[in-house]
Amino acid sequence: MQNDQPRIAITPGEPAGIGPDLCIKLAQAPLPCHVTLIADPELLEQRARELGIELTLHDRLDILPVKLNRPVTTGTLNKHNAEYVLRTLDKAIEGCLDGQFHAMVTAPVHKGIINNSGIAFSGHTEYLAEKCGQQDVVMMLATEGLRVALATTHLPLSAVSQAITREKLQTIIRILYRELNEKMGLDDPSIFVCGLNPHAGEEGHLGREEIEVIEPVLKLFREQGMNLVGPLPADTLFTKHNLQQADAVLAMYHDQGLPVLKHMGFGQAINITLGLPIIRTSVDHGTALQLAGTGKADVSSLTLALETALSMK
Repeated sequence: MQNDQPRIAITPGEPAGIGPDLCIKLAQAPLPCHVTLIADPELLEQRARELGIELTLHDRLDILPVKLNRPVTTGTLNKHNAEYVLRTLDKAIEGCLDGQFHAMVTAPVHKGIINNSGIAFSGHTEYLAEKCGQQDVVMMLATEGLRVALATTHLPLSAVSQAITREKLQTIIRILYRELNEKMGLDDPSIFVCGLNPHAGEEGHLGREEIEVIEPVLKLFREQGMNLVGPLPADTLFTKHNLQQADAVLAMYHDQGLPVLKHMGFGQAINITLGLPIIRTSVDHGTALQLAGTGKADVSSLTLALETALSMK
């Protein structure tokens, strides 16, 4: 960092959604560090007026301006502003890579409207990996009492099995184990690993991915001293007894692990991208267009994402 006070960049995400609302609400509370909002100042001023809040800059808050492509109608998507959303992310990434920012925190984007604009976009995780030159990263969500990392992220279910190879799984586990240790301060973290198939394959009767891919990888890493448990059936892994022993759960695909986590802590959870040369956290929810400008959006997840980013090494 260029000075003693940590500086964290926040991108408000989809301009028609609740991201700007959350940033404005966050700015009203005491901030734990210096925060830079990367956005069009006119958008923030417009939304603040709609919320009946005076947006006041102070010694712990500033705005790095990025101009919208088109004026925003709150709650209404406009594909012409997709490129603006990506420019705010680029500014945050560049600032983290050059040491201007300690970390970046992202409010939700709308993947559909970005793709409708003609820009291929799978999600924040994949975009950050590409921009940071990292082939492999890990998406992990966390709430009180549970961390869930994903072996695959935004893939159709029909593509998941083919994507889980021994090489890929080894890379994911290495990143997860290292980041739990180095960035979150967990010595010898315990990782519980889901099987891919119902009943973790039922000894090959319900699929052979556990026998041919997952079990050999876990055996290899156990021999190296890693504390790995599994593969376990996903329908019984997420029990109180297991979670009390696990520092993290590795799920094989998006909707295997995240419904449980969001049931436990929706609004009080965050998304963390592991394996990047920078620190990035995010909220656990979407753009909630219907809540934009109403004052009803809950800032808890963004606050937690900011606090978590600040705590990471």
